[in-house]
Amino acid sequence: MSKKTKQTFEVENGESIEDCLNRMKEAGYYPVKRTEKPIFEEKIINGQKEYEPIDRKIVFEAKPLE
Repeated sequence: MSKKTKQTFEVENGESIEDCLNRMKEAGYYPVKRTEKPIFEEKIINGQKEYEPIDRKIVFEAKPLE
C-alpha cells in the first residue's frame, strides 16, 4: 500500500483563493496550511535602495481526501 504525500497548490494570477480551493478539492485534496509570502520590488529613491511590496504569493499545503 503506497502512502500519498502532501502536495502544494499555489494561487495563480487572476485566480481567487476560492477558485484555488475548488481546484484542490477537485484534485482530491483538502488544505491543512496556508502560507503567504510578499513579493518586493527594488527601487532606488534618493540614491538609496528601498524595497516596496508589490504583490503576494499564497501557497496551500494539502493532504489527500480519504
